[in-house]
Amino acid sequence: MTERPGRDTVLATAPDAALDEALDAALHRLRLNGAIFFRAEFTEAWSYLSPHPERLVEALHPGARSIILFHIVVDGPCWVSLEGGERLWAESGDVVVLPYADQHTMGGTADAEPVPITDLMDPRPWTALPMVRHGGGGAAAGIVCGYLHSSDPLFDPGLAALPPVFVVRPPEGPAAQWIQASVQYAVAATTSAEAPTDATSVRLPELLLVEVLRLHLRSAPTIGSGWIAALADPVLAPALAALHADPARRWTVAALAETVAVSRSSLDERFRQVLGRSPIRYLTDWRLHLADDLLATTDRPVAVIARRVGYESEEAFGRAFKRRYGASPGAWRRTRTP
Repeated sequence: MTERPGRDTVLATAPDAALDEALDAALHRLRLNGAIFFRAEFTEAWSYLSPHPERLVEALHPGARSIILFHIVVDGPCWVSLEGGERLWAESGDVVVLPYADQHTMGGTADAEPVPITDLMDPRPWTALPMVRHGGGGAAAGIVCGYLHSSDPLFDPGLAALPPVFVVRPPEGPAAQWIQASVQYAVAATTSAEAPTDATSVRLPELLLVEVLRLHLRSAPTIGSGWIAALADPVLAPALAALHADPARRWTVAALAETVAVSRSSLDERFRQVLGRSPIRYLTDWRLHLADDLLATTDRPVAVIARRVGYESEEAFGRAFKRRYGASPGAWRRTRTP
């Protein structure tokens, strides 16, 4: 029997106004696509192992760079952990989020050997919301699992804006009630013979994740590093705004430092401290992120995309792109589009 730790309550301070405004802006422009894709009823003792992210992407959204997983705990308790990581506990009403779909293990209060989740599911295509049942027949735990896809930098593994796994506990009140009602509606709609196909049912996973992210980011006691921290940083916020507004400009550290009225050394130090890379390295990553999105969502020629994101020649763009993604822009585009 694994001893379950107590539930510690973290009282977060009110968010800084700049961070609050930046979060609203970031969440408002998110582009998400996805679905609630299976329900699970586990009984003690139970544990499962998820596939590697590459296999999940291939199965659920071929051509995507990554996907976002979330698990809504209907009946608990249960835990989740990444390889070599600590166990994070969740109870009824909590939402487990894996923004980069890292391979993970979930289980109950009793020890059990993890079983690959793919061994417990019927093969696709599914005509109804799949139901997974597994365990030793003891106390029950119910989970609704979903995935989404987004090309937004918030979910770019390379920028690592979010922790690889976190648990959101909606506070009692409207938010928790809305999440619970939305899950009940989604499950009923997906399993009904007269399942609605309106925009509300299609967008439920998107709306759920945005609300969960809002709760997580606003209640976190500190967000000391990463892209989210940079959004509210007095030095990085205007620097990122300048780079994002004109990525094709021939930026130098000196020019960017002059734009935000700080020294070159201070700017470079702040980028490395919060974002883990130099200003020019961040600019390169951002340009390639934009190029990836343009290759997947437009039919613009590669040479046009190269100029759009700041490369003077298609050859230089191709070399940089292949270093990052392991394939030429043309070959990558063929894997990213239907």
